[in-house]
Amino acid sequence: MRGVAMAEAVVATLLGAMAGSFANVAIHRLPRQESLVAPRSRCPHCGHPIRARDNIPVLSFLWLRGRCRDCGRPISWRYPLVEALTALLFLAAWWWFGRSLGALRAGIFALIMVIVIFVDLDHRIIPNAVTYPGLIIGLLFALAGGPRTLLLSVGAAVGAGLLFLVIAVASRGGMGGGDIKLAAVMGAFLGWPVVAAALFISFTLGGLVGLALLATGRRRRKDPVPFGPFLAAGGLAALFWGQLLVQWYMKWPLHGV
Repeated sequence: MRGVAMAEAVVATLLGAMAGSFANVAIHRLPRQESLVAPRSRCPHCGHPIRARDNIPVLSFLWLRGRCRDCGRPISWRYPLVEALTALLFLAAWWWFGRSLGALRAGIFALIMVIVIFVDLDHRIIPNAVTYPGLIIGLLFALAGGPRTLLLSVGAAVGAGLLFLVIAVASRGGMGGGDIKLAAVMGAFLGWPVVAAALFISFTLGGLVGLALLATGRRRRKDPVPFGPFLAAGGLAALFWGQLLVQWYMKWPLHGV
């Protein structure tokens, strides 16, 4: 059994690394409205197509010492970071949910969140090409869980989306349409009440980072800060620990006060 578990862990990690390679393509191309299928990946400096042996997640970057084989210019550390992060998230999904549909759901959700984090950091947008398919996929997974799971996911998606719509209107643009749709995606995947934990974590992270940026002078009070990365980070945290956070809250003596 130990050998089987080790093999499954390796497979989960490899699948995650390949998913991370796809995430890098999506992060680069979706904001530019380019195809995710063609053309082949190219060096951003010299434009030379990347060979298959130079496109192995993480390992090729290390083998080439972070430089393009053709022009010798440095390759961004972002590429192996995204690949390694996604690989770790897939491994965590397998570890947490086992060999199950839940692990597949967690892996796809993690992939979506990784793409959102880096696209929003770079371009301050959350593409519809991520949120619309994400919403559908999340609801399909909920449907596979039965009527009650689907009802909780639909309610969570609608509730989270409406909450962010109200915030967007009240803040006069403080939240964008992408944030609203991302909140709905999180509701579809996580369901109620885990999505509430995700939003709590997101607002807490956003508030702490915002205060730190103001305190260090790196941002002024009116400077916009993309909220998508905080939403996605909260979603990832809740994916693994959201249910535990909800259970802890329900046991807290003052939760009903």
